[in-house]
Amino acid sequence: MESSAPHRAAPPARILVVDDDADMLRLLSLRLKAAGHDVVAVGSAEAALAQLDIARPQLVLSDVRLPGRDGLALFDEVRARHPSLPVILLTAHGTIPDAVEATSRGVFTYLTKPYDGKELLEKIAQALALSAPAVAQPHADEDWRAEIVSRSHRMTDLLSEAYMVAQSDASVLLRGDSGSGKELLARAIHRASPRAARPFVAVNCGAIPEALLESELFGHVKGAFTDAVSNHKGLFQAADGGTLLLDEIGDMPPALQVKLLRVLQERAVRPVGASQATPIDVRIISATHRDLEAAMASAQFREDLYYRLNVVSLVLPTLAERREDIALLANHFLDRLSRKYDKRLSGFAPEALKALTTAAWPGNVRQLYNVVEQVCALSTTPLVPLTLVQRALRTPSTQVLSFAEARQRFEREYLVGLLKMTDGNVADAARLAQRNRTEFYRLLQKHALTPGQFKQEAGDADDVVDERHE
Repeated sequence: MESSAPHRAAPPARILVVDDDADMLRLLSLRLKAAGHDVVAVGSAEAALAQLDIARPQLVLSDVRLPGRDGLALFDEVRARHPSLPVILLTAHGTIPDAVEATSRGVFTYLTKPYDGKELLEKIAQALALSAPAVAQPHADEDWRAEIVSRSHRMTDLLSEAYMVAQSDASVLLRGDSGSGKELLARAIHRASPRAARPFVAVNCGAIPEALLESELFGHVKGAFTDAVSNHKGLFQAADGGTLLLDEIGDMPPALQVKLLRVLQERAVRPVGASQATPIDVRIISATHRDLEAAMASAQFREDLYYRLNVVSLVLPTLAERREDIALLANHFLDRLSRKYDKRLSGFAPEALKALTTAAWPGNVRQLYNVVEQVCALSTTPLVPLTLVQRALRTPSTQVLSFAEARQRFEREYLVGLLKMTDGNVADAARLAQRNRTEFYRLLQKHALTPGQFKQEAGDADDVVDERHE
């Protein structure tokens, strides 16, 4: 029931039908027009090529046996002129081997005569979905969700719910597998909310070392610890009046869960080392791929914090659950990335796009983006071929970083590791890195790292009171 709706809503497709049998041509035209398509019917390959010069259709449906130039030769010419235009061949049993060979060269599919009417319409719908334009312009009232490229029913329903939630100030918990687009949805909710003109701030609770996370969230005052040479506003204060996304909230350390709960209850934040709390006005959106109910059962996540965050819960579908969006997303990413890599890419070969739409996608939209980036970086032809897509799908999908970006990331992770190992002792850390202290301090400053935040205070553990069993 879901799959038929997009076809009814879609605008009519222009289909070029080629067959030298006048009765068959009439029957095909009537069937396709009844399904809502615009049909141009011709009796030869030469007439079809003349029509291609007049207006480009969205699909070519051709018999293999034609007078003069046959359907296979017509396909070769179509492919040369319009590489991404899908072609479906109709074939008698005697020409099946030729049609099978043609599919390996890029024909979308073939059907044997007498064809099944329902199967024909299904194949046409699939081919049209694969060759659909990359991104439809959002309506003026849809600017809030412009970053989310989708036409699936699952996402339409989710976005309708998200828009309604955005109008309130309720805390939202976004659930979904890694790479499914939780941060994009959080940004969309912020843009649709009355807070849209105020800041949106995102923090990944699992990516920041525990020793730094408290200061990042709540801030610190000058002299709170060694190297705290000035006051530092935390992310709660940076997001004041706006929205704060606590991504991967399930990875937040238990000690900080207590302090976060206090901030949410009191609507005020006390920076590390401060004696007074500062009032804040922040809308909280949290996100996780973890099973928080299981985490609560194993005492890894506080029940009272869970209910404070989970006022409204939205679940993002996996990419496999919104498969009709894959071609749309792939073309959207290719358009964006071709500009990044300064390449003239016109799209994916039909068989390459077909491979993308049938892949498993355990890494969801993020994995699709990385695969498209890999093929974009490596493609030497305007049309991305099947071989590149197959190679990208076979290899684990990793983010493609520039050398400078990769070096920057390594440097920061390396410095954090050294400071944790040496308990924030700069002299020891510099010695291990075989760098002098001046150069080491310069590196720390470059990455905004303060050694004092890595020092273990004896009284830290005593500051936290576990209220779960009180």
